[in-house]
Amino acid sequence: MSKRIFITGINGQDGAYLSEYMLKLGHEVHGIIRRNSVGENQSGRINYLKDKLCLYYGDMTDSCSLENALAKSKPDYVFHLAAQSHVRVSFDIPEYTMDVNGNGTLRLLEICKRICPEAHIYNAATSEIFGLSIDVDNYQRESTPMNPVSPYGISKAMAYNAIRHYRRAYKMFAANGILFNHESPKRSSAFISQKIVRGAINIDRGVSDKLELGNLDSYRDWGHAKDYVRAMWLIANHIEPMDFVIASGESHSVRDMCKLVFEYLGLNYEDYVVQNPKFIRPEELPNLKGDATKAKTILGWQPIYTFETLLYEMIEHSIKNN
Repeated sequence: MSKRIFITGINGQDGAYLSEYMLKLGHEVHGIIRRNSVGENQSGRINYLKDKLCLYYGDMTDSCSLENALAKSKPDYVFHLAAQSHVRVSFDIPEYTMDVNGNGTLRLLEICKRICPEAHIYNAATSEIFGLSIDVDNYQRESTPMNPVSPYGISKAMAYNAIRHYRRAYKMFAANGILFNHESPKRSSAFISQKIVRGAINIDRGVSDKLELGNLDSYRDWGHAKDYVRAMWLIANHIEPMDFVIASGESHSVRDMCKLVFEYLGLNYEDYVVQNPKFIRPEELPNLKGDATKAKTILGWQPIYTFETLLYEMIEHSIKNN
């Protein structure tokens, strides 16, 4: 049976893949996009789907726009993906980050409580809520204490706990997906994976002669956004609302990513990559690695992509389209 899907942040990486996935399953997809003075930047990732989507202008800082969009769409499912999602930038705009990510989630929950209280709500949480907390086996999981080390992580910890509060207090179906880093060809060039891929290709083409990065020894758990949106749907359809870590279970450093991408192009990253202090975060997480045992056991979720196949796909896509 076709359902009405509402997606905040529909024009982001995850929103685009989730929209595509929902349409393939035969659902009706609605979503909000934030007004941008450069129109091409508003919907570039979803232009190929625009004729199949019901789109509204909206912003997580504006309750009126959220209420209007939800009243018109009357959703069965609400996927909350919108955020100020850049960790480094959150240090520069902490108040805005908190308002969008933290208060924005609260606004959305209040409106859902009034307009669509029976809707299944999925919130895109993040591994950044754990911060410096790592279990003795070097993994992070649902029970790992929260100790965020960035305004972004703090704001998402607020959103995570708001979801849990509304679930308990108002018996709403509100669940968190604690997603570790996930990339794709749709990833913005502001993020490290795409910055490395496009930087390496530009060097290979002779467009530039170096790539400036920050901490090369920061380790992250990277997966593919396509795998992670499948997990979102499973979480939203579980028999009861629960919180799940979604991760590959492997960590790789920025240096590892550079080595793999440059080698794919027949280059040695050490000849071109230089560190620039301006890209170093005021407080950095050394290693993030997630344990998705709960999601694999209860939901039956399994990732298809590996670290290598993810990056190879990104490289090939960038070569063909940039």
